[in-house]
Amino acid sequence: MTRRLTDFLLRWLPADARQGVAQRAGIVWSVALAIAVLQWLANPTQHPVDRSLVYSYAISTSIWFFSDPLRIRCHRLLRTCPPHYWGTSIQSASYLLASIVLGYALGTVIGDLYAGRSTWELMALSPQRFWGFLLSSMAISFAFIFYFSLREKSRELQRQATEARLKLLESQLEPHMLFNTLANLRALIATDPSRAIQMLDRLNDFLRATLRASRTDSHTGGQTLADEFSRLQDYLELMAVRMGPRLSYTLALPEDLRRHPVPPLLLQPLVENAIRHGLEPKVGSGTIKVTASTQGSRLVLEVADSGIGMAEDRIVPAPSSAGNSSGFGLAQVRERVAGLPDGGGDVQVQSSPGTGTAVRVELPLKRLA
Repeated sequence: MTRRLTDFLLRWLPADARQGVAQRAGIVWSVALAIAVLQWLANPTQHPVDRSLVYSYAISTSIWFFSDPLRIRCHRLLRTCPPHYWGTSIQSASYLLASIVLGYALGTVIGDLYAGRSTWELMALSPQRFWGFLLSSMAISFAFIFYFSLREKSRELQRQATEARLKLLESQLEPHMLFNTLANLRALIATDPSRAIQMLDRLNDFLRATLRASRTDSHTGGQTLADEFSRLQDYLELMAVRMGPRLSYTLALPEDLRRHPVPPLLLQPLVENAIRHGLEPKVGSGTIKVTASTQGSRLVLEVADSGIGMAEDRIVPAPSSAGNSSGFGLAQVRERVAGLPDGGGDVQVQSSPGTGTAVRVELPLKRLA
């Protein structure tokens, strides 16, 4: 509800800046309340609580409006760029200085209209006191701007570091899958050449689709659940050539979730684990079911198999290398979910020997335009 209200009130701003603007407004208004209370406590006769609140909120809100949302709205003129829209050019510095002076003047006028007096008369009656008010307000405003700029730049550096870490994890997952497939292909060449040729054709199609998708991902900055499920189907078809009737699978993706963004190769390591450590050691046939659903404000992705299951001590361990350890795929998925910039992700495992394994990945549900 708060997010929708923020988007509605700040719809004239770029979508990537609205939440940050709302958060900074909350900080400014919290400090404005503290300043008003301190002024009232210092001199209740000269600064009644209602007047202190009006002056404090009027001045702080005016300065915030000119120096934050209006600055972002004018980012092209100021030559500042997303995601934080802060700049160090002469235009930006001049604008921030003008926004503080203009915001202080406008807020003072609003306060004077409420109090029925003129603060500007204080310049003639007590210049020292007038300039003290003005300079202290400007100092607080500059401190806010400096803090907000450092805060947003720090978040941007953290976001870049997180993206680099996720890319590193993704680069580990792709060869892990390829090496496993080539090992299976080598075994089939000796035992069943015709199926090996079919598997090689499927591998060729899968790699072509993966390369095409990775180029799209790097251009658009992400992929959708439809892309993820399409790649899963290619991979499962590839495995079905090798395992034959021993493998059956179901992919369930609701139409309204097809365009939901997800990190690339999020579910494939879990499907690999299900085949390699759940279905392959099992005598007879087995199934894999991959589903996507929603639960409140959460996106729920689940990979379930009817394999041999896992004991408790095989669920959690972190692998020492990107080899064929049973914990590799699960550990990497957990690490990727934990490092997502949105936060709030979770990975849960339910398994016991002989009953199969279900891995549940929960992510924040994003509203789609």
